[in-house]
Amino acid sequence: MAQWMGKSRRKATGGLRRPNRKKRRSEIGREKLFTSVGKQKAFQMRTRGGNSKMRLVHAEKANAVDPKTGKVQSTTITTVLENSANRNYVQRNFLNKGAIVQTELGAARVTSRPGQDGVVNVVLLEK
Repeated sequence: MAQWMGKSRRKATGGLRRPNRKKRRSEIGREKLFTSVGKQKAFQMRTRGGNSKMRLVHAEKANAVDPKTGKVQSTTITTVLENSANRNYVQRNFLNKGAIVQTELGAARVTSRPGQDGVVNVVLLEK
């Protein structure tokens, strides 16, 4: 179901605001897409102004940066260890910015927004 991203009918004081126009198509938002660990699957969507955005549905690989050496290499994501956004995301293996994941190279923090960028970038954590 589409989400409406326009103004609320209520003011900050709690009173009713009298709308001067109806809803517009440009005010419609999209449902959240939770990227999970699994076989790579992504799709491209059209956004405002004819631009495009990649949505990552499932991810199995991540671009890992080693902060000591500054080198980047591709690694496989095993599972989600911790997620400060929602503790239930750990059980469901959801990837979002700030999640701590287990990779072949060790624990890493996600620095990209997979549902927006279409790629998973991580920074390896110190042991």
